Amino acid sequence: MIAKIGIVTVSDRASAGIYEDLSGKAIIDVLGTYLKSSWESDYRVIPDEKSLIEETLIDMIDNNKCCLVVTTGGTGPALRDVTPEATEAVCDRMMPGFGELMRQVSLQYVPTAILSRQTAGLRGSSLIVNLPGKPKSIKECLDAVFPAIPYCIDLMNGPYLEVNEEIIKAFRPK
Repeated sequence: MIAKIGIVTVSDRASAGIYEDLSGKAIIDVLGTYLKSSWESDYRVIPDEKSLIEETLIDMIDNNKCCLVVTTGGTGPALRDVTPEATEAVCDRMMPGFGELMRQVSLQYVPTAILSRQTAGLRGSSLIVNLPGKPKSIKECLDAVFPAIPYCIDLMNGPYLEVNEEIIKAFRPK
């Protein structure tokens, strides 16, 4: 079974073509190095509109059967940063440990990490993870939280995500 993974860049400017989306591409690159198993991406770049973010997450999970959706952008304190609110609106249960760990790791690099509102949650049998918008921060955060993601997907009866053990180790209890 090929795993489907949604990647959503939430950015008014990138969605308008004002600048190239480097963050979504960074997620695809990082996941490409982490995963040995076959997977395909459902990649989208959308503006900071809460209802559109909600519709996109729902479509990726309910219709396109993504087991994992990773977002980038819209997690700061700016008025248009609404990705966490959209994520919470579509999730059945929240997974606050993801955001807590990502902020802890990011604080080692920048004091403004405390302003980030990344979160994660479950919709049906899928996991949604909100990442910050900077490519460097994306890798730092994914390095921290990804070891738990394959097991989380296992627990929700999703596809088995085999990782490249030379790059990252997934934790699965024996």
